[in-house]
Amino acid sequence: MAFSFENLDQITRRLMIDEVDYDLKNGNLYISPRLTLKGTKEYAKLLKNASQTGNEITLANDLRTNGIIKPFELRRTKTGTTTAKVPITAPETLAEGEFNRFYIRALCRRVIEEKTGKLEVYRAKQVSRPRSSSQAKIGQIIDPFKLLADLRNNPGVDTALGLPAGPNQV
Repeated sequence: MAFSFENLDQITRRLMIDEVDYDLKNGNLYISPRLTLKGTKEYAKLLKNASQTGNEITLANDLRTNGIIKPFELRRTKTGTTTAKVPITAPETLAEGEFNRFYIRALCRRVIEEKTGKLEVYRAKQVSRPRSSSQAKIGQIIDPFKLLADLRNNPGVDTALGLPAGPNQV
């Protein structure tokens, strides 16, 4: 099921691309360990393309193309490591998480720069069984300065403010 990005217009898209460039400039763009060497080289371009004209589905489809996501990964076990297949949902998980993060970062920037409006938490992706901790955040008003700093400082991992909730945390 697709996300509902309520403010995904050309202004927000431009700010998303600015935020990708910000991470590239600062060497802070999250590169999933599930990306191949080719995927590592092409990821920023794919993310920017999806930000410019697509969405999380576009990005997932691009990540699914030949040679972007590794077919296997090493996993730690109690006795050492093992080789396991990368989940078939890996492109969606990465695309949803990162597209959403850059969307939220762009909204933070927009509220800050336009000096109007506010950031209110809403559910962008409908799920059959939302977690109570996620439900409790809906409707909260968030400080855009704090959230932007949190998202910039915690690429690809859980943030201090818990937004976005992350995969399997909705």
